[in-house]
Amino acid sequence: MKIPGPDHPISVEPFAGTVSVTIAGVELARSERALAMQEASYPTVYYLPREDVAMEMVRISHKVTHCPYKGDAAHYCVCVAGQDVEDAAWSFEAPYEAVAGISGHLAFYAGKAEVSTS
Repeated sequence: MKIPGPDHPISVEPFAGTVSVTIAGVELARSERALAMQEASYPTVYYLPREDVAMEMVRISHKVTHCPYKGDAAHYCVCVAGQDVEDAAWSFEAPYEAVAGISGHLAFYAGKAEVSTS
């Protein structure tokens, strides 16, 4: 486990707006309670509470990845408009303490979903 610091800062803050997620023209999620994570120089990632995601279209996949700063990430496939989008989202089920606020939230890959803010 690595701790965020000056060489690799991570911040998690409530996003002051609305985040929506669309796949294949279908809105899968809309949240006014999203969290914005800024990690080092990476683009901002928005984590949406599961309650704001159409979880009936989401199923866990077998893929698990590891981040030394956040922990193990479970990945999720999305079934929408008759197609399965493999590993379109991820969630840290038991994130490390430094980013504990993202527990119970999903984030979506920009290349597999359209994530927009307003």
